[in-house]
Amino acid sequence: MTTIGEETGAGAAVTQTYRRLSEALRRGAFPAGGRLPGERDLAGSLGVSRSTLRQALGRLAEEGKLERSSQRGWFVRGNVVGEPPSTLQSFSEMARARGLQARATVLESRSRAATFEEAEQLGIAPAARVLDLRRLRSLDGVPVCVDRSIVVLGLAGGLDSMDLTDRSLYETLERECGLRVARSSYSVRAEAADDATAELLLIEPGAPVLIGEETTYTDDGAVVLIGRMTYRSDAYRFQADLFRAL
Repeated sequence: MTTIGEETGAGAAVTQTYRRLSEALRRGAFPAGGRLPGERDLAGSLGVSRSTLRQALGRLAEEGKLERSSQRGWFVRGNVVGEPPSTLQSFSEMARARGLQARATVLESRSRAATFEEAEQLGIAPAARVLDLRRLRSLDGVPVCVDRSIVVLGLAGGLDSMDLTDRSLYETLERECGLRVARSSYSVRAEAADDATAELLLIEPGAPVLIGEETTYTDDGAVVLIGRMTYRSDAYRFQADLFRAL
């Protein structure tokens, strides 16, 4: 039987390439959730054939360190984030608790009249003013979530004039609008990513995403916002404590 140290030819080249890539991943040369250089460029930089490179990449994929998209190439597996059981946290708070840097890029922010359906969910009059806020959320530079919030401006006056780039919405409501977010009714379901969402989250169209829908209440029981969060399925986990009725 041939040991690793006795490997020759193609087998030794694969093992050496695997080790070099493993060390590069350990050092953070390729960020979590990020895409590796194309196979031709990566093979050239390592001085190996594409066949050797693919075998080494396949070993790393088997170990759960990489994943392959047939259309977009090889990606480093991202950090999986999730909400602690029975704890309501903002995206920013969740990131800080894990030592990650949360970013928010505003895709759309506009004041408009609430639709009939929104007004019913929010407990406001039809056509009352709301802030329609859509943002791309990322962790350590990796896009993780497309977040859309509909906020009651009658409760959060002035929010529509604020720049919400890289800001926690919950914390802004509390600090700037004097509203304490107390609880959220939250549900999760799976869907397939549409083309626009896939492009934002750097995944393939049709790839699984997790949709979180929330209704958020202030400490006096008023509904302040309804939201829809679309997460990459490989980067989010939801946890909950479940109790049987007595």
